[in-house]
Amino acid sequence: MRSEAKMYQLLMCTAEQDDRILAVYMNGSRTNANVPEDIFQDYDVVYVVRETKPFIEDKNWIDRFGEILYMQYPDESPDEPGDRENFYGWLMQFSDGNRIDLHVESVAHAREHICDDKLCRVLLDKAHILPPVPEATDADYRVKRPSDAQFQACTNEFWWCSNNIAKGLWREEMPYVQDMASFVVRKQLEKMLTWKVGIQTNFQVSVGKSAKYLYRWLDAKEYQGYLDTYFGGEIEEAWQAVLRMCDLFEAVSLEVAQGLGYTYNAAEAKAAKGFLEHVRQLPRDAGEIF
Repeated sequence: MRSEAKMYQLLMCTAEQDDRILAVYMNGSRTNANVPEDIFQDYDVVYVVRETKPFIEDKNWIDRFGEILYMQYPDESPDEPGDRENFYGWLMQFSDGNRIDLHVESVAHAREHICDDKLCRVLLDKAHILPPVPEATDADYRVKRPSDAQFQACTNEFWWCSNNIAKGLWREEMPYVQDMASFVVRKQLEKMLTWKVGIQTNFQVSVGKSAKYLYRWLDAKEYQGYLDTYFGGEIEEAWQAVLRMCDLFEAVSLEVAQGLGYTYNAAEAKAAKGFLEHVRQLPRDAGEIF
């Protein structure tokens, strides 16, 4: 696997030797001092160029970066047409293990949008075309203090959508249950846990994409409890995990409510948990719910 030094040298030499490339900047995990370094970190690099078209039309110019194992052209997606004249990318996984997410960008687009991501770091500006860019920070990704309305919406969404999990489990429709649990209900638990971390840290940290760094601030027992809300394809296993999810959500919601001075709707939670327990005991041939 090529070293970090060799990868930077390759990226920078390419930019320095190509007159069409006017500037280079980077964002992502490699510009975030709070992200632990590891072998899977990508090189998220943008070349600011005179025109994007020559790079797009030359199908072989990216060969200089190494032997590509497989790749993606995100701006070629038929479902998400991009602005190829201003921004175009190649996501490349190399056979030596390195990965580069490389984009070319027009000067006008860079000037307008370079500061949109505060994790941006300018590596080269040959033509002095870029505006001043502040030091890279993950401030935009830190946990935000929720309003009372946001807190109430989170608890309501959790308890209301647990109803969908209940009927899905009774029907033994596991794909629906998995989607509802992973993309709706557990997302509210994730949100509540991040708010707990925010309170603990005065809202000065980021928990990462998909809250992957929660383990840094939750105690081991609570974090394991969060992991125990995940389940496989067995109905009984799912029921147990969902009920654990409910218990954890309620406990954390009470903490967050107290920490922020908000009111927790205990009556709503009691009703929703009661409905879950009732449906769990409901015979598969039941003709009515109550």
